Amino acid sequence: MTPTVDQRKGVEQVVTDTGDKLRQTLALVAPGTALRDGLERILRGHTGGLIVFGYDAAVEALCTGGFPLDVEFSSTSVRELAKMDGAIVISTDGQRIVRAGVHLMPDPNIPTEESGTRHRTAERVAKQTGHPVISVSQSMNIIGLYVGGSRYLLHDSGTLLSRANQALATLERYRKRLDEVTTNLSALEIEDLVLVRDVAAVVQRLEMVGRIADEIAGYVVELGSDGRLLALQLEELMAGVDTDRALVARDYLPADGQNSPTTEQVTAALARVDELSATDLIDLALIARTLEYPALGDALDVPATPRGYRLLSKVPRLPPVVVERLVDHFASLQKLLAAGIDELLVVDGVGETRARNVREGLSRLAEVSIAERFG
Repeated sequence: MTPTVDQRKGVEQVVTDTGDKLRQTLALVAPGTALRDGLERILRGHTGGLIVFGYDAAVEALCTGGFPLDVEFSSTSVRELAKMDGAIVISTDGQRIVRAGVHLMPDPNIPTEESGTRHRTAERVAKQTGHPVISVSQSMNIIGLYVGGSRYLLHDSGTLLSRANQALATLERYRKRLDEVTTNLSALEIEDLVLVRDVAAVVQRLEMVGRIADEIAGYVVELGSDGRLLALQLEELMAGVDTDRALVARDYLPADGQNSPTTEQVTAALARVDELSATDLIDLALIARTLEYPALGDALDVPATPRGYRLLSKVPRLPPVVVERLVDHFASLQKLLAAGIDELLVVDGVGETRARNVREGLSRLAEVSIAERFG
């Protein structure tokens, strides 16, 4: 049976929620945190361990035996408590140890692909309670994190940094290519030669860069204190990308007879692009359809007219409210480029100084864009 739209949305929401909870939990066990120190102490001691994040009625119903503690969490305490048989239950924020030496009894009918007793229990408890569970393997010397129905192995900082640096090098290449296609788009806008193909190419590159950045952001969370430099590099490479993504959508989305698309329409269109698979993202025609351009045979070669949001945002000291008024008044970038000082003065909020600033700013952008394209 084909899933309904609501069912698909439900599955997507579960995946998103699991991913968010995974990142939140990874932040608690990242290098530099007391919990990560405790886990590494357990590994070095070769004792193994089972730790449940969160204590509520669902967790309490699975607990038998053990000792109620409710004491402040410390890495040395969790290491000593792991020497006993049974699980350790800590608060959701990882600040307190609630119980220790607990025997967990999850529903045996919950499916699990794990073979070891500790790992099977961890997976079933995570599925049954919705709380993350950590299993430290005594024999395999690994730390497994169970969130919902997913299992994630924690890696050492060296391994994570190696992967993150590879992803960062990829992001640098993709960002360079993004800059090239956006510069080309700017020149085409000035010359009034933009095609739907050019818009789709920029949207494609923006989305690709965003997805690589999201992967690196995951490494930053997992690295904790070891990921500070990586976070700075990521921030520098992603400067302005999210803003450009929204501005391109505002410039080119069909607006059903309105001067500009609404914020809701822009958000919905970008969400649809987010949902495209990696394979779909290669198809420029599919991206164009996702942006609600007509599905014609030569749709990619249809002219597209920018409204001017993106280029106006590059004019210094021009408030967003004035940008909005300029676009509403002139409706297209070409009319803006052709407007003289007197025509700009008609727009509310545009005085003579600001009119000259807009006129000169757009002229400079036109010169730079064309020079970069043909230089």
